[in-house]
Amino acid sequence: MATTKPFLAASPLLRLLAIYREMPVRFTATALLYAIVNGSMAWQQWLIGHAVDEVRNGQVVKLLPDGGLDFDRAWFWLAALIGLATLRSAIQYGAGVLALIIGQELLTLIRERILSQVQRLDLTYHWRHGIGELITRTTRDSDKVRDALVGFWRQVVETGMVLVSSVAILFWYAPTLGIVPLLAMLTGLTVLMRQADRLVALDRVVGEAYDAVNQDLSEGINGVRVVKAFGLEETRIGRFQAQVTRFTDAARDAIAYATRNIPLPQTIVAISHVWVLGYGALLVGTDQLTVGGLVASLLAANTLVLRVEGIGTVIQTFADARASAGRIWDLLDEEPAIKPGDRTLAAGLLGIRLERVRLAAPGGGRDILRDLSLRADPGEIVAIVGNTGSGKSAILSLLPRLADIDGGSILVGSDTRGWADIRVLETGSLRRHVHVVPQESFLFSDSLAANLRFAKPEASDEDLHHALALAAGEEILDHLPDGFDTRLGDRGVTLSGGQRQRLCLARALLSGASILALDDATSALDAATERRVLENIRGLRDVTLLVVSSKLSTILMADRVLLLADGRIAASGTHEELAATNQAYRDLMGI
Repeated sequence: MATTKPFLAASPLLRLLAIYREMPVRFTATALLYAIVNGSMAWQQWLIGHAVDEVRNGQVVKLLPDGGLDFDRAWFWLAALIGLATLRSAIQYGAGVLALIIGQELLTLIRERILSQVQRLDLTYHWRHGIGELITRTTRDSDKVRDALVGFWRQVVETGMVLVSSVAILFWYAPTLGIVPLLAMLTGLTVLMRQADRLVALDRVVGEAYDAVNQDLSEGINGVRVVKAFGLEETRIGRFQAQVTRFTDAARDAIAYATRNIPLPQTIVAISHVWVLGYGALLVGTDQLTVGGLVASLLAANTLVLRVEGIGTVIQTFADARASAGRIWDLLDEEPAIKPGDRTLAAGLLGIRLERVRLAAPGGGRDILRDLSLRADPGEIVAIVGNTGSGKSAILSLLPRLADIDGGSILVGSDTRGWADIRVLETGSLRRHVHVVPQESFLFSDSLAANLRFAKPEASDEDLHHALALAAGEEILDHLPDGFDTRLGDRGVTLSGGQRQRLCLARALLSGASILALDDATSALDAATERRVLENIRGLRDVTLLVVSSKLSTILMADRVLLLADGRIAASGTHEELAATNQAYRDLMGI
């Protein structure tokens, strides 16, 4: 028979409670304040009952011998009850403020850890998971976990103490008076707990639908130019509305289940109020309980019913948060497929060697590269050409270990200083010396200077000017209204495609990498500008350049050309040699 997982047993939510260890003082202070506030509630109810008894016995206002009235006792009770209520309110306010502060700190910590993990994971993870999913983890899921963790003390600790103190005061007056409310409370809580797993399952469905909404929204915004170019506005709106409808339906199902089922345990607990009133009146009639005791017992029973009614909402909050925490831990527990080495790579002129490399397609299937070997000597310019889908970009992504090979080895170094397998090197050290510039030019929504300095934070303005000059991008700076301080907009939307490519090239050159791989990174440049860029790079003399391109003007700048076919290097030589001897090369280049 299937077993039901306890509501909090082995819960991902409990794992996140460990974050509280990073703020022990505020956490302890908040818990202590809530304990004082709720522990004093039973005392307040007992005082009210005691005051009622004194009123009934004529002790609060006394008739003096001279015919006057003595209000001292009345003023005492008024001051005591108002003072206690005011003190409890002040302490509760302080605890609430601390809880809000802790909540924001928790949210910050969770989001920082998510972002740190997203940056740590390699590209294979990002290929499997869309941006919408990651946005959901940092927004909806983080918010739900924050609410639950803050509510843990405001609801679990606070409600727990109130329930215990309420039942305790009932047992104080008469054990038989408290037994029924205790059993009703435990029964109601049991029913609520049994509903938790279903609420978790429903929230997972809601979360998946929310992922799809975020993904569709992100694609619609990032791809707005394509949408408008093809007149797809209505199609995209319809697709987005369908995702929103799916999310709304899933949320409605979750709310409907909670609405149908939560009133049942509330009704069970409400029976205790009837019991205290009826049985308490019987005890008063037999002089086993005072009227003040009955009033205090009714207040305790009323508090019990109100608190347990609120537990339904708490259970739902925790169930939702447990599902969200599970999704967050699925991300945080993910281990990068690429494990860094422990050796650093010394600066200097470097070459690259691929020996019998094999690379399988993601998810299995055919090999993209198989038994591939190539060599680029230090300072050499090597062009790689091939049909679309032949694996040219895949080769470049392997050099800084953005992806890992499935066989063979990749070595970096030189004959004079020796060669090292890139798998034994620290990835940070490797990527400082081996830089890939992709065809897609990505610029951050920041200033021009900030975008360039991503490659070298300590770079001076002179360094920035030099990098722009190498990338033939000086006139870009001249046309920007605020120079280096000009903000470029989302993904550099304020610039043309060629301008973005030149800025990305300048950023790569500023990094001072020893091996530079250009993946069609000059495709948006005119022939004259491209020639200037490549001649500038060739003049550096301390950079090994690998170029993937289909432009003849680019290939003519290379010392050697490699023809890629069927996952292997099919031919190697200068452009003139391949044009004279290889028909596949001539067909590819259209000559």
